[in-house]
Amino acid sequence: MANPVPDRRALHLIALFEAFKGLAALAALVGVLDLMHHDVRRIAMDLIGRFGLDPAAHYPSMLLHYADLLPGANVPAMVALCLGYVALRWGEAYGLWNDQAWGEWLGALSGALYLPFEVSHLVHKPSWSGWLVVASNLALVVYLVVVLQRRPAKANPG
Repeated sequence: MANPVPDRRALHLIALFEAFKGLAALAALVGVLDLMHHDVRRIAMDLIGRFGLDPAAHYPSMLLHYADLLPGANVPAMVALCLGYVALRWGEAYGLWNDQAWGEWLGALSGALYLPFEVSHLVHKPSWSGWLVVASNLALVVYLVVVLQRRPAKANPG
C-alpha cells in the first residue's frame, strides 16, 4: 500500500489551488462590479493608449468589445454564476483538504468537464501554454481518479 502522506500533501496543494481560483473569481467579480460605475470604454481606451497598442488589433479590440457589453450585462445572473463558481471551488477545496471522497469526486469531475473545451481550444490555437493547461488538468484528473480508486483500500486497512 502506498504511503498516504504524499497523497495528503498533494490533496492539500490541489485544495489550496482551488481555493485560490475561487478567491480570484471573487476578486474579479468585485472588480467588474466596481467598473460598472465608471466609463468602461474610456478606461479601456486609456489602457490601450498607455501601452501603445493598436485598438484594431485582436486583443485590444476584444477588450473594447467587452467594455461595450459590460454596461448592459445582466448583473444578477453574473453575480449568481460567479458566486456559484466560487462556492464550487471553495467546496472542492474544503473536501480535498479534509480528505473527503466527495471532494475528490468533485475535483475529478469538474476538471474532466474542462478537458474537451481545453483540447478544442488547443486544436484551433496550438500553443505551449495550451499544452501546459491540458497536460496539467489531465494529470490532476488522473491523480484524483487514482486517489479515489485507492480509497476503499484506505478505509479497510487490513
